[in-house]
Amino acid sequence: MSYLISTTANRPAETEAAVGLGIPGYAHPLVAPVEWATATSAAATTHWVVLNVAGGPGVRPDPHCLEAVGRLRNAGVRVLGRLDLAYGARPFGDLVRDAHRFLDWYRPGGFYLDRCPTEQAALADVSRVTATLRALCDDGHLVLGHGTHPCPGYAEIADQLVTFSGAWSDYRWSQVAEWTAAHPPERFCHLVYGVPRGHLEEALRIARWQGAATVYFTDRTDWGGTVDPFAGLPGYWDEIVSRIGRCVSE
Repeated sequence: MSYLISTTANRPAETEAAVGLGIPGYAHPLVAPVEWATATSAAATTHWVVLNVAGGPGVRPDPHCLEAVGRLRNAGVRVLGRLDLAYGARPFGDLVRDAHRFLDWYRPGGFYLDRCPTEQAALADVSRVTATLRALCDDGHLVLGHGTHPCPGYAEIADQLVTFSGAWSDYRWSQVAEWTAAHPPERFCHLVYGVPRGHLEEALRIARWQGAATVYFTDRTDWGGTVDPFAGLPGYWDEIVSRIGRCVSE
């Protein structure tokens, strides 16, 4: 292993930063109209929202997604097109084709590269993808959806890394890679499901101590992998928006 792991208690307090929401992608606007409308109302605390039409951009422009994206853009929310790297299995040409479709149809402000590899051996291929996306999407925001700590080189090729995506039962005892301390909190994102309402403050405290400035917490669960816990609103949506709003204003 190329890096050490430290506990959250070893993270310097000066790395704390105001957090904001990174919404990993709701269900289609026809299925989840309330979620998409609510994302617009939380613009002040939202860093980005992921658009996933049909595992990516789909095969043709979707009028409902066009309308939802337009509302978010008008509210000042950055929308990211989801590209599935399939842990390195997707051909480069397929990814570029999907990126062009997103840009032609939805004009996203960047891309969320889901199921991104983490190992050193895949870094060159992922770097080729991110370099191409930067050329296609001027000033676009690139997020690598690893879901765990990758080798440190990935921090050099994207704007943000998702270094945790998983259950609260794992997150509350999670550890942070020491190499992340060399980067500001704005470079990291945590996505956590199954967070009880009474533990929201603890979850925010973990994110701050681990140096992640973008978060998404929900009390929804994956029900054994059959339901996407991030596809709908948490039951405490208003409360988490309020809590993060206070962090932003501090």
